[in-house]
Amino acid sequence: MLLSLDDVTTYYGQIRILQGISLQVDAGEFVCLLGGNASGKSTTLKTVLGIVRPRSGHVTIDGEDCNRCDVPTRIAKGLAIVPENRRLFGQMTVRENLELGAVLRRGADLTEDFERVHTLFPRLHERRDQLAGTLSGGEQQMVAMGRALMSRPRLLLMDEPSMGLSPALVQQNFRIIKEVHESGVAVLMVEQNAAMALSIADRGYVLATGSIVLEGKAAELLHHEDLKRAYLGR
Repeated sequence: MLLSLDDVTTYYGQIRILQGISLQVDAGEFVCLLGGNASGKSTTLKTVLGIVRPRSGHVTIDGEDCNRCDVPTRIAKGLAIVPENRRLFGQMTVRENLELGAVLRRGADLTEDFERVHTLFPRLHERRDQLAGTLSGGEQQMVAMGRALMSRPRLLLMDEPSMGLSPALVQQNFRIIKEVHESGVAVLMVEQNAAMALSIADRGYVLATGSIVLEGKAAELLHHEDLKRAYLGR
């Protein structure tokens, strides 16, 4: 098991956000985490990454209890995140933003990594010397994904990758996410576009008010009556 959350409860101050959630991601698996606003999806990713620490329960990476592991330690274990709203360094160039993704690989030859990212996102090669803050929203999302891939992750965490993008760019983004997954990278993706997420995922979990209320194979969830009514508008 690459990642496991076992009965995890988290708080922001005195406010409970996650209540006893358990989920798993195997090596090479694609898992999506669905739910409405304020359901706890982003907090789950922050808990996996170590930004938020559980009040109870355990986060396990590669069989090791990582409750006390800091963020750099978890990244060194093969985690990387594409955060909500991209969170780029706008006054740095595209290339400099990409280089930051490999900060824990100091001294490594990044030629192959740049080639991989530029193959997935040819536009980034064209824009490599442009300030990231001057890019379009779709281009910034490409930089955020490319930056995460520069760390050579085993598990890619993605927080709302379709947010703020046009339908055409959403389609393009998801094709690339699928390609990255098929290269052997496990994915845990938070996404409100349930139909799109379930169309490429292996399994899914549904969060409501900090608890997992539904889980199963993606194809089964796609046709689940409760999910269709709540999230697919059917």
